[in-house]
Amino acid sequence: MPAPLPSSMTAGAAVPSAGAAGTYRPALTLLASLFFMWGFITVINGTLLPHLRSVFDLSYTQTTLIESVWFIAYFFASIPSAKLIERVGYQRAMVIGLGMMAAGALLMVPAARLPSYGVTLFALFVIASGITLLQVAANPYVAVVGPPETASSRLNLVQAFNSAGATLAPLFGGYLILGRSTSGTAAAGTTTVLTPAERLADAQAVVLPYLIVAAVLAVLAVVIARFPLPAMGAATQRAAKQERRGQSLWKHRNLVFGIPAIFIYLIAEIGVGNLFINFVSQPNIGNLSHQQASNYLFLLWGGMMIGRLVGAAAMQRIDARHALAIASIGAAVVMLIASVATGHVAMWALISVGLFHSIMFPTIFTLGIRGLGPLTEEGSGLLIMAIAGGALVVVQGWLADRYGLQTSFLLTAACELYVLFYALWGAKPVATA
Repeated sequence: MPAPLPSSMTAGAAVPSAGAAGTYRPALTLLASLFFMWGFITVINGTLLPHLRSVFDLSYTQTTLIESVWFIAYFFASIPSAKLIERVGYQRAMVIGLGMMAAGALLMVPAARLPSYGVTLFALFVIASGITLLQVAANPYVAVVGPPETASSRLNLVQAFNSAGATLAPLFGGYLILGRSTSGTAAAGTTTVLTPAERLADAQAVVLPYLIVAAVLAVLAVVIARFPLPAMGAATQRAAKQERRGQSLWKHRNLVFGIPAIFIYLIAEIGVGNLFINFVSQPNIGNLSHQQASNYLFLLWGGMMIGRLVGAAAMQRIDARHALAIASIGAAVVMLIASVATGHVAMWALISVGLFHSIMFPTIFTLGIRGLGPLTEEGSGLLIMAIAGGALVVVQGWLADRYGLQTSFLLTAACELYVLFYALWGAKPVATA
């Protein structure tokens, strides 16, 4: 029997059985568009960060701090998001989340025109807070709307749309940001020192892409506001306090170890995505300009999209824990290669990690909430909050400054080993009284 959804998704009619999945197909298609958009916007940062590093003359630590601010939003916004969803309902909360994202995208315009590092950080925090609001509702919804045994498969399938957005973002950012800036088109292997006029011109290269993003988000908000989302029935309501008496989240090993698994996995994923362009553009690796490197970032995220589609099909037959173990071993191996090899071997090793990372987040998430029953809502909220682990990418930035960018990817390899531990032991559910 499916675990309960957040209370904000309740109202009216009873939930259709798994056989009536067609009833929810339009709603799931709409949710897929949200997954696409937040994947797209998140990965634009992969092209934005090397651009801002040149514009503001930042160290790797300062550059990764930008992404840390992005993921800190998950920590601060998750609980308020859950309370907002409970108060205004699922559909209105989605509209508000999209509105916040559009507002943050518009704030990038004054940030570019000043230009201001501080305003840029604030704008990205606003965008990330809007994404958090969408994530708090959408991930558990997809996970529990059907049979629990196919939850990992279902969430991997919808997350493939997230990866589709992430795959297209580097092309968009590479063309409209890096391709229109002096630093982005500089010859491979050169150190570009920008004049004040070039620095200002480069900063303003982000205005057009973020105006386009804001317009698309506004249109999507209008569509969702007018879309007849199906009401979720009483069977999905949050359990009453007396029903939950004597039950504790901390008795569920799969959740207790799943929270740090999400947290640690995000350090790995975000570190790879955000330092990718700087890494492959180095003379001893790919010897590419930043614009050229963004085309290879497209392959990294494309691998995640393909992996999620393959994973969604495979996990109809393979246990999710076994699939996660195989993926974590593969990821650890290629990250070790990327950390010590040179030339195209190191570059393609880093690109290939996208394939292994693909199933990790949705699989850890569904394993983490497995068997929680009336505690599903609270457990889901904690797992979404753990996305804040991406903020610790600043640690990799510090390692890159101190020991070298390539050596810093040993941190990523260590993160993969914790995911392997979770798959082999931490994700095993423990029977509770």
